[in-house]
Amino acid sequence: MAKDHDKTNVTSLPLAERKPMALDEAALEAARHSLDQGAATPSSGPWRSELIKLLNDSLATELVCVLRYKRHHFTAQGLASPKIAEEFLVHATEEAAHADRLARRIVQLGGEPDFSPDTLSQRSHASYDESSELKSMIRANLIAERVAIEAYTQIIALVGDKDSTTRRLLEDILADEQGHAEELKDWLAK
Repeated sequence: MAKDHDKTNVTSLPLAERKPMALDEAALEAARHSLDQGAATPSSGPWRSELIKLLNDSLATELVCVLRYKRHHFTAQGLASPKIAEEFLVHATEEAAHADRLARRIVQLGGEPDFSPDTLSQRSHASYDESSELKSMIRANLIAERVAIEAYTQIIALVGDKDSTTRRLLEDILADEQGHAEELKDWLAK
């Protein structure tokens, strides 16, 4: 039997301990100004530049993953390779969509997406891979997906309730990465 009385009832707290459920009128007024900032409002806070850096590093990761999956798509050899090579292309397309979503969010936060090829691999959480054997390709992609899963999990925890839009975006991408990892794990077992 659930004990409802174990939960703190906000209305039973002394008035001094309760935070009223009311909008911050000063923040609403501030949002009416600086229209050139788009989605970035004064409540975006001092963490915004740190978040933009994390998102740019994630953007780099997604772009490196696109390149790795594309290379594997075009170079996969062997009996099972046609089906897996096509799936590599599907994954590359999904990673490119993630990159686009991240770039769009960076701009909404008032930042600039960093597509610089000179620093892409240095900023990426995952590695590029030039394997020529199909199992090695699958393994390299599984490792990269696991790294992306860990990175997104950590970033989601860091974002917390600071930015629900970014958190939801990252949670959506994380779910896709988890699906990729499961699929790659299954291929590796065959």
